[in-house]
Amino acid sequence: MLFDLLSKGQTEPSDAVITKCAGVIAESDDKSKHSHGQRLTAVLALATLISAFGSSFQYGYNVAVINSPSPYMQRFYNTTYLERYDRPMEENLLTLLWSLSVSMYPLGGLFGSLMVAPLVNKLGRKGTLLFNNIFSIVPAVMMGVSEVAKSYEIIIVSRFIVGICAGLSSNVVPMYLGELSPKNLRGALGIIPQLFITIGILSAQVLGIRNILGNSTGWTLMLGLTGIPAVIELLLLPFFPESPRYMLIQRGDEKSAKKALQRLRGSDNVDAELWEMRLEDQSEKAEGRLSVLTLLSQRSLRWQLVSIVVMNMGQQLSGVNAIYYYADSIYATAGVKQNDIQYVTVGTGAVNVFMTIAAVFIVEATGRRLLLLCGFGICCGACVLLTVALYFQESVTWMPYVSIACVIIYVIGHAIGPSPIPYVVTTEMFRQSARPAAFMVAGSVHWLSNFTVGLVFPFMERGLGSYSFIIFSFICLVTLIYILLVVPETKGKTFLEICQMFAKRNKVEIKLGDGDLPLKESKESLQDAVKVTAF
Repeated sequence: MLFDLLSKGQTEPSDAVITKCAGVIAESDDKSKHSHGQRLTAVLALATLISAFGSSFQYGYNVAVINSPSPYMQRFYNTTYLERYDRPMEENLLTLLWSLSVSMYPLGGLFGSLMVAPLVNKLGRKGTLLFNNIFSIVPAVMMGVSEVAKSYEIIIVSRFIVGICAGLSSNVVPMYLGELSPKNLRGALGIIPQLFITIGILSAQVLGIRNILGNSTGWTLMLGLTGIPAVIELLLLPFFPESPRYMLIQRGDEKSAKKALQRLRGSDNVDAELWEMRLEDQSEKAEGRLSVLTLLSQRSLRWQLVSIVVMNMGQQLSGVNAIYYYADSIYATAGVKQNDIQYVTVGTGAVNVFMTIAAVFIVEATGRRLLLLCGFGICCGACVLLTVALYFQESVTWMPYVSIACVIIYVIGHAIGPSPIPYVVTTEMFRQSARPAAFMVAGSVHWLSNFTVGLVFPFMERGLGSYSFIIFSFICLVTLIYILLVVPETKGKTFLEICQMFAKRNKVEIKLGDGDLPLKESKESLQDAVKVTAF
């Protein structure tokens, strides 16, 4: 009925069509709240788990995988150099090669983020995730044979390639799941990728225990295991649907989009969502896909863009990597035996996983904004307290235990807000045509900040010592104030409502309501009204 009005040949929707669409969407939306279309179906749950395990898990795994076996890997670098040149490697060269092994990963992540927009527009969301497995399986094999090949260069190159895999997956998985989910599950499913990142970190920490694989014989196998989730995803994900929004709005394939939506919702009644997509499709035909440059110059998206940049910088520059770097020495000072530190580290990783699981269940009740504010607030307080505790560590006997408590409190704070929520909010703040470019910007900021911390923190730590954490607490505080003043709550909101919340700040007029819908006479304002259609 309504699809006849919104015919494919029409380039712009008429006033009557807009009014009718808005009425039907509102009516259908009310009905859908009482229907089983909003529940978590088996297809949606499995698509979420397979894409998160196959892609996001690897990101977390490769963050932590070289921490535990680092002494054995450095010994391998030295031995290989000695066999080649008949002299031991200089300490400065070993430090440089090891720094490269660590920092090539976030650098690869940055390159992966820059590839997001062209790939998701060309191959689709699911297609990009399948293609991305190349960047996991190839380096997994390379790292697995590095010792046999007697080449540390292979490890450094592999870390860069697997970084590309992480850069793509950290952006594409939240985008894919955000487009598959109904709005009442969008927040919870949006945190699942971050949950699997923390499970990946924990798995690497467990496998890195000396008695398991964190030893001279097991480290190559440990590095190579990253290919297994990729193979599983490659085998299983093709049986699940592509993003219906991508198929309808970007490919114009209405039949496939409807079929995919019906599978995902477990119901034939998907008209409300299809109407929303069709209306958005009409509004975006004249505009086309937004490139990063167009996105940066778009006045109606200015504060959304600033917000995702601030949140991604805050997430990485809040000191989370520094806390993990310091953790071992904090545990040692508190009297934990050297051999037992690895188990305490695993315990910290388990707390991270547990709190992220908690975030999945509370995000739809508390909202995104509250979790971000609480998270950054806890991290800020923990950093200040940790600075004080580290200062008095030598003179006060019980102070090392305060330091351990600060590390655990910080991990809890970061896990409930700063870690998972920015990905959820990035999906929600942008419409279909702008989303790939927005994720490309957010991802680049994320990985560039990650790389910067890795590069700068050792020098900062040498110069400032425990006072480094005052800088991190200041960054947490600035991010918290920005979120408090600018970022609105997006829980349970349609895409239209989220855009309306930003419209006033962007000084762009977006009218809605029965009397307003035919808007102004001008073609431009008519398009403005429709291009913020419900997500």
